Order: sequence, then C-alpha cells, then structure tokens
Amino acid sequence: MSGRTELDCRGMLCPRPVIELARIFGDVPVGGEVAVASDDPAAAADFPAWCRMRDQEYLGTENAEDGVPVYRVRRLR
Repeated sequence: MSGRTELDCRGMLCPRPVIELARIFGDVPVGGEVAVASDDPAAAADFPAWCRMRDQEYLGTENAEDGVPVYRVRRLR
C-alpha cells in the first residue's frame, strides 16, 4: 500500500471503525495516510484518541461527497 488508503466503515458502530483501521494499519507505509469514512457519532472522538494512544498523526476530518465524515490518519512509525 502507498499514498492514501481508503476505508469505508459506513454503518459500522463503535468500536468497529477503529478496529478496521488497526487491522490494516500495519500494511500502511510510514508516511502513508488512511482515510476512514464513518457515520458513527463516536468516531469523532475515537480516531483522535486512537492516534494519541498509538503515537500516530491525526490529520483531521473532511467530508465525503455524500456528507459522511472522513477521518484522516498518517502513519508516523
């Protein structure tokens, strides 16, 4: 994997979106980005917290074309 990896976690409830991120994160190269689309209200707190706990970079949120939040994470190590 390189560049930006996208995960579609629409319809998944906490903690599954973070679990899906963790599942693929080892395959993301250092410096690579993962963009996770999630409509779970808890995701707004879960992704920044996951990044803090694992010393990764939370890049913020953007919106998908359908308005669903997309949480962006960069692998630092």
